[in-house]
Amino acid sequence: MTFDVIIIGSGQAGVPLATRLAAAGRQVLIAERGDFGGTCVNTGCTPTKTMMASARAAHVARNCARLGVRTGPVEVDLAAVVDRKDTMVRKWSEGVGKRLQADRLTVARGHARFVGDGKIEVSGAVYEAKEIIINTGARPMVPPLPGLASVPALDNATVMQLRQLPGHLLVLGGGYIGCEFGQMFRRFGARVTLIDHNPHLCSREDPEISSALEEAFRKEGIGLELGAKVLGVSGGAGGITVGLEGGKEVRGSHLLVAAGRRPNTDDLACEKAGVALDARGNVVTDDDYKTSAPGIYAVGDVTGGPQFTHTSWDDHRLLLDLMMGRSKKGRRGRNVPYTIFTDPQVAGVGLSERAAKERGLAYEVATLPFGNVARAIEVDETAGVMKVLIDPKTERVLGAAIVGAEAGELIHIFVALMQAGASARAVVDAEFVHPTFAEGVQSLVMKLPRFALA
Repeated sequence: MTFDVIIIGSGQAGVPLATRLAAAGRQVLIAERGDFGGTCVNTGCTPTKTMMASARAAHVARNCARLGVRTGPVEVDLAAVVDRKDTMVRKWSEGVGKRLQADRLTVARGHARFVGDGKIEVSGAVYEAKEIIINTGARPMVPPLPGLASVPALDNATVMQLRQLPGHLLVLGGGYIGCEFGQMFRRFGARVTLIDHNPHLCSREDPEISSALEEAFRKEGIGLELGAKVLGVSGGAGGITVGLEGGKEVRGSHLLVAAGRRPNTDDLACEKAGVALDARGNVVTDDDYKTSAPGIYAVGDVTGGPQFTHTSWDDHRLLLDLMMGRSKKGRRGRNVPYTIFTDPQVAGVGLSERAAKERGLAYEVATLPFGNVARAIEVDETAGVMKVLIDPKTERVLGAAIVGAEAGELIHIFVALMQAGASARAVVDAEFVHPTFAEGVQSLVMKLPRFALA
C-alpha cells in the first residue's frame, strides 16, 4: 500500500505530525508496536509525575508541623499510588488512540522495519511512501557491569510496578531519572542510596546548582555515594550488593538502574533504507531532521539530542513547517529548557557558566540564594539558588539555572527573553507582583552590577 507519509512511532512528535499532516490533506500511516503515546505517556512524564505527586503529599504531611499544623502518623499505600498511576496512564494512552481516529490517517499495529528505499514492513504487510518519519524513541540502557545480568534489577518502568515498598532502594545513576525516583521512594518511606561515578548529582550542572540539590537530598536522609566507581553487582531478590572501587560495598533490597537511555534502532533495519546511525545507534540527522536517506526524517529521542518530551513535541512543530513549506529554519538556534522534577526542582536553559568558560565567551554572572526570596521564606521553601549569565555587550541572556520551588515555571521567564532576543533589562524594568517566587528572578537580575540600584 502507498501513502504520502509514513510515521514510525506514536510518541510526542509522531502523533501531532500524523494528525496535522492528515488534516492538511496527506494520506498518512502511523505504525506502533506498543501502547499509544510513547515513553512520555506510558513510562515517562505521565506516570512519574503522577506518583511524585503522591510522594510530595506524604512529605508535606510529615513536615507540616513546622507551619503549626499537626497530623497523625502518615502512611503510604503504595499499591493505591500505583493504581492511581495506572489509571492516569490508561486515560492518556486511550486519549492518544482516539486522536488517531481521523480521516486520511491509518494505524498499523505491529513492529515496523525498513525493507528497502521508502518501504517498511509491519506485521507482514509492506507499506511505501515518499516521506518517512522515524519517531521510535529510546529505552533504558543497561551498563556492562559484572554481575548485573544475574540480579533482578529494575528500570524506570518496572520500578513503578512495585506494589510493596522496598526496604532499601539502591539507585545506579545520579541524573534526572535517578534523582527523581530516589527522592520519590524516600518520601514513600524507603531507605534510598544514590550511587554515581561523577562527583556531583546532575553532573552537567554548575557545582553550586548540584550542591544545592545534594544538600536538600541529605536533609531528607537520602544516602549519596558520589565519585564512586562501580566494580560489580551481586546478590538476588531482597539482597543486592554493589561493589565500589576501594573495597566499599553498599547493600540494599532492590536495585534501580538509571544509567542513561539508548535509541530504539537496533531492530529497525535502518541499513536497508540507507539510514546512517552514529556509534551509539542514534539516527544521524541535520538541522532539518533529514537523515542520510532521501525522504526519510527522524525526530525525538531516537536522534540522540536532548531527550525531553517538550523537545520531541517541538521537533514535530519545526518539521511540520519544513514539510509544509512554511519555514526553512529547522532547529537552528533553538533554546532547549529543561526541568528535573525533584523537590526543590532544578531547571535551566542556555549555557552554564562552565560551558561559557569552555567556549571562551565573555559573560557577567549573578547568583541569589533562594532563601533571599520573600515568598520562599513565608512558605518555608528556602532550599536552592538562582543563577544567570548575560552577554556584557548585548545584555542578552546566555543561560540561567534555578534550584528551588517552582523552578520549572520560573525558568520560562528566561526562555521568553532568550527567544525574543531581549535584554535582561526588561526584567529589571518590569513590575513584578509581591510576594511571588518570580519576584526573586527580578532580584537575581538586579544583582548584576549594571542593573544594581544605587
